Amino acid sequence: MAAVTIRNLSDEAHRALKVRAARHNRSTEAEMRAILEAAVRPERRLRLGTALSEMSRKIGLRNADVEALEQARDTRPAEPMRLG
Repeated sequence: MAAVTIRNLSDEAHRALKVRAARHNRSTEAEMRAILEAAVRPERRLRLGTALSEMSRKIGLRNADVEALEQARDTRPAEPMRLG
């Protein structure tokens, strides 16, 4: 796991970190980790199922459309490709 050293941190910032950590019942190091994780984590993680659902809603796809696609789908196993 990576380690980070923070140089030239003001005494005020260090004191504020310690107070914040105490309020969250964590060590100062754990508080810094939490702050960094929150800063670099995307606000809203892309969830594939949600994205597909939103896309299908936008284009007006209904359950009946999906059922029709499933019925028309070829369920036979694919033939291996022959080279040569």
